[in-house]
Amino acid sequence: MVEAYAESAVSNPVVIWMRQRVRDLVEAQIPPGASILEINAGSGLDAAYFASRGFRVHATDVASGMLAAIADKATNPGLEGRLTHEALAFDRLYEAHGGPYDLVLSNLGGLNCTNDLAAVARGLPDILQPGGRVVWVVMPPVCPWEVAQALRGHISTATRRFSKHGTPANVGGESVQAWYHSPEKLRRALGPRFQVESLRSFCLFAPPSFFGGFVRRHPRLVRTLMRLDDRLGGVWPLNRCGDFYAMVARLGPGT
Repeated sequence: MVEAYAESAVSNPVVIWMRQRVRDLVEAQIPPGASILEINAGSGLDAAYFASRGFRVHATDVASGMLAAIADKATNPGLEGRLTHEALAFDRLYEAHGGPYDLVLSNLGGLNCTNDLAAVARGLPDILQPGGRVVWVVMPPVCPWEVAQALRGHISTATRRFSKHGTPANVGGESVQAWYHSPEKLRRALGPRFQVESLRSFCLFAPPSFFGGFVRRHPRLVRTLMRLDDRLGGVWPLNRCGDFYAMVARLGPGT
C-alpha cells in the first residue's frame, strides 16, 4: 500500500502539480521556521518536504505502514531532527505532542475518511497558536469529471459522491469508507472562532489523478488544463467543486 501510494505521488503529473500548489499555499501562511502539525500524513512526503524547508513538522497517522514510512524519512540527517511522528487519530488532536503549532495541515482528502468533522475541529484550539491557521484539502461532493462519466453509462462513478451514508473509495489500493464534504460543511465544523481566508479548487479542469490513461494520452492538453485550474480555481463559484478544494482558515481569539 505504501509503495503504491508513494509511486503515484511522484509519477503522476497531476498529483505532482497539485501537491506543489498545496505546498506553496502552506508556505504562504507561515513564517520560516514555523511549526506544522500534519494529520493524515500518509507516508510523510509532505512532512519531509516541509522539514527540508526548515519547518518543524510533527506528522500523525493511524496506519502502521504509513508511520513506519514517516519514521524512515525522519532518520534523514538533512532534516536535523525537524521531523517527528506520532500515532494519533484526527479526532484526538488535543493529545498531540509538541504543540502549540502555527498551522495544521490535512492534505489530499484525509478528512474524507470521517463524517464527523466537528470531532476533528474540536481539538484545534488546544494545539494551535493564537492566530494559527489550518490548511485542509478536501474532496467536495461535486467533481465535474466524475459527473460526466454518466455520459459513458458509468452511473455509479457519476453519483458516488452524492451519498449521505458514505461511499467505498480506493486509497492506496485499499477500500475505505469516504464522505464528501462541501465548503459550507467544513466551515460549520470549524465553528465561529475560525475565519475562512481563502478557498480554491483543484482538478476542476485538469483530470483527476485516477484518469491516468487520459493524462498519458494527452500530456499537452493536461498541462493547459492545469494552467486553467491555476488561473480560475480560486474564483467563485468554481472554487467549490473539482476533485479537491483547499480551505485556509485562521483561529481567532476565544470568547
